[in-house]
Amino acid sequence: MNAPMSNNLETLWVYLATTPLLGLTVTLLAYQAAYWIYQRSGNHPVANPVLLAVSFVILALQLTGTSYQTYFDGAQFVHFLLGPATVALAIPLYAQFRKVRALLVPLLAGLLIGSLTAILSAMALAKWLGASLPTILSLAPKSVTTPIAMGITESIGGIPSLTAGVVIVTGIIGAVGYRALFNLIRVHDPAAQGFAIGLAAHGIGTARAIQMDQQTGAFSALAMSLNGLLTALLVPVLIPLLGGWLY
Repeated sequence: MNAPMSNNLETLWVYLATTPLLGLTVTLLAYQAAYWIYQRSGNHPVANPVLLAVSFVILALQLTGTSYQTYFDGAQFVHFLLGPATVALAIPLYAQFRKVRALLVPLLAGLLIGSLTAILSAMALAKWLGASLPTILSLAPKSVTTPIAMGITESIGGIPSLTAGVVIVTGIIGAVGYRALFNLIRVHDPAAQGFAIGLAAHGIGTARAIQMDQQTGAFSALAMSLNGLLTALLVPVLIPLLGGWLY
């Protein structure tokens, strides 16, 4: 009985491997398995479903010898949904509009300071560690959501693929470590927590913030959006100003 089942699974895999459905199927199964583990762990931050799903996908591609391009031919359908999902974040944000307006000045100040800190700290650390110029430039937009970050990196002469990896790692670290950090510095206000998460950990952090409560998710979405815009404006201006230090 096991032999026919094994043959059916092998036939299914052979079929999927020759169609764009491969990447889509692997992505959905990986995330479903990761989310199941996350729930079983009691929603522990270390069992972050994005971290686990990424690990599962990488393992599957390595074990099957599947190229990234073949995988992405199907995964692009999920990737396309990032745009509508980002726009949909305006719904919880609208519900918090009054509080956003009341906190407008401190939010803008935090945005500017946070954005500059994220850009300059990453570049300074890479420079101190002896990284090459393209690597340093690739780290500048690490706290911005992936599509924007890759576009910024490409425009300043960095390595977009490296930026994509660093952005994902940054988001996962933020989503996993936010609770311990907020407890350490005793920040408990949902708006402050959400804005900090979105500013530092972009979309991955925002997904986690939305699971916390509506206010935290709304302020995280606001920070993620504004930081993407501000970083896109700041980085091309800062690079020439830092020319002597960089080169």
